[in-house]
Amino acid sequence: MGLLEAIILSVLAASTPLLLAAAGELVAERSGVLNLGLEGTMIMGAACGFAGAHFAGSSIIGALAGILAGMFMSALFAALTLGLAVNQVAAGLSLTIFGIGLSGLIGADFVGAHIEPAPHLRIPMLTNLPFVGKIVFGQDAFVYTSIALVIGIGWFLYCTRAGLILRAIGDNHLSAHALGHPVLRIRTYAVLFGGACAGLAGAYLPLAYTPFFIPGMTAGRGWIALALVVFASWRPVRLVVGAYLFGAVTILQLHAQAMSLPIPSQFMSSLPYVATVMVLIAISRRRGVAGSAAPASLRLVFVPNR
Repeated sequence: MGLLEAIILSVLAASTPLLLAAAGELVAERSGVLNLGLEGTMIMGAACGFAGAHFAGSSIIGALAGILAGMFMSALFAALTLGLAVNQVAAGLSLTIFGIGLSGLIGADFVGAHIEPAPHLRIPMLTNLPFVGKIVFGQDAFVYTSIALVIGIGWFLYCTRAGLILRAIGDNHLSAHALGHPVLRIRTYAVLFGGACAGLAGAYLPLAYTPFFIPGMTAGRGWIALALVVFASWRPVRLVVGAYLFGAVTILQLHAQAMSLPIPSQFMSSLPYVATVMVLIAISRRRGVAGSAAPASLRLVFVPNR
């Protein structure tokens, strides 16, 4: 029972940054914008989040710094793609390269430094319950925020007029514009929200997952978050399932290495990325399902003609 509890706690920790980043990207893609700069945005959030927490001595300040860094990166992306009509794919890839380089510059002085990790929730009696206590009542604020964020996004998209407008813009921005909706403004808000979530996801890594910063510590999580949105068919509930599934694959390879299984460690370390590729292949074979779920503005990207 103790081993199972430890595995579940590890899966929750590994899945949280994926869920945070993917939730924000889902909103951006629902508006019809594809931001491939998630990896660069996350690593910027990690660097700025650690710097903020290191100077202020507060994980809350660090999280806010990560959010602001993510919004700064997404504002650059919005200015290029929505303001100057630059190709979204090229702008996103450029943003990733820019973010990786700038984060290395910002975090150069913090390599080797340590901070106090974000505190975990402690509720008398409840947190000490066998098995479920630490899993349900003993997480840090980032884990609860990720769940609340997905619930809030689901409610916003399907239960509010603003969510309906955002989905309509993603499906047919010309018709939405003809009805008088400010397409560019709404898409900008959606991109900024996605950047804030990606920045928070990046800040989670040095603030809670590992209490230190190293260059490139996102390790491809931004790309996995992008794949998660497609895996979830742009639906918030499926996003939770996908995030925890990918988190479980990540933890599986760590436990397999700890058990000294006769499998090369390099292969085990590649399992999360192999799973990502396999999921994308499976989705591409189900072209009709993916095509019906994707916003119309993105169908040429995710469901190409054969």
